[in-house]
Amino acid sequence: MPMVIYSALRLAIFAVLFVVLYVLNLGHWVVCAVIAAVLAFLVSYLVLRGPRERAAQYLADRAARRKATGEQFSREIEDDAAHEDAAVDAAEAAEAATPSEDADGQTRPARAQSEG
Repeated sequence: MPMVIYSALRLAIFAVLFVVLYVLNLGHWVVCAVIAAVLAFLVSYLVLRGPRERAAQYLADRAARRKATGEQFSREIEDDAAHEDAAVDAAEAAEAATPSEDADGQTRPARAQSEG
């Protein structure tokens, strides 16, 4: 959540600066956008120290938690991936157990898969 707050504040600063520069008619809208982006970077660096530090701490805590648990993604994504892997393994096992047809259209038993 701290990342969302920090990003929203930076976007709000950019939007306000862009509108002010555009209303002052300082040039084409692209020029106003570039100037607003540079000014928004400077203003957010000076003004948003607290939200930036909270966002950085949130990311550091999340990285440490993932390193400690070995998770690469969130728990929901990891569970979903495990469920999909199980479904694929079950489908492959069912396919290996069913007889298959050869080029002549005759049914023959499935080949045993060798482990190794």
